[in-house]
Amino acid sequence: MNEIDKRISEKFRQKDWNEVKINDSWSVFKIMSEFVSGYETMARLGPCVSLFGSARTQVDHRYYELAEEIAYGITKIGFGVITGGGPGIMEAGNKGAHRAGGKSIGIGIELPFETGNNEFIDYGLSQTFDYFFVRKVMLVKYSQGFVVLPGGFGTLDELFEALTLIQTEKIGRFPIVLVGTEYWGGLMDWFQKTLIAEGKIKAEDMNLFRLVDTAEEAVGHIKAFYEKYAVKQNF
Repeated sequence: MNEIDKRISEKFRQKDWNEVKINDSWSVFKIMSEFVSGYETMARLGPCVSLFGSARTQVDHRYYELAEEIAYGITKIGFGVITGGGPGIMEAGNKGAHRAGGKSIGIGIELPFETGNNEFIDYGLSQTFDYFFVRKVMLVKYSQGFVVLPGGFGTLDELFEALTLIQTEKIGRFPIVLVGTEYWGGLMDWFQKTLIAEGKIKAEDMNLFRLVDTAEEAVGHIKAFYEKYAVKQNF
């Protein structure tokens, strides 16, 4: 056993597990307060589309510009725009919605490497959470569509959360748009050559999302979906 393992082992031996149980029980109230606060803020928004992507994307990057353009277009067809509230693609989404004069919402998360919400979120429509799972409930419950630009683990987490809930019929179908064939192409190949080939998903599961490269395609897919189906809350 190395030195780090020894220290971890000693820490667990010394821990008062009764205290852990008490702390876990009290944390339920903090979780409840985040849900209540989130519901009160989000329930009055009306139809919205969530836009995801990397916080590390720079202002002069083409995906930043594309995210702003998509958010602008989404707002012009009657939807508010929800982002994670941070910099990069999230900032671009809020900037596009703000420029279009639509609702610009930020649902943030307390992280050590992000410095608060961006400046393009509407006053009173900013919410910051401690718990990722509470935040994801808000994003799914109050979104009528997902637009997913290039991002990392957080973006993938949000994408697969939505795909899983729709695939398992825990929520109703809503449009999911992946933006950037160049970026997402490898993932699509893996879906086809590994997941479908080995029977882990069905071929028709590929219809749960649309892969596009332009703002017109992204906005057009969402618009076409809701010309066919009614807008409703997801659960």
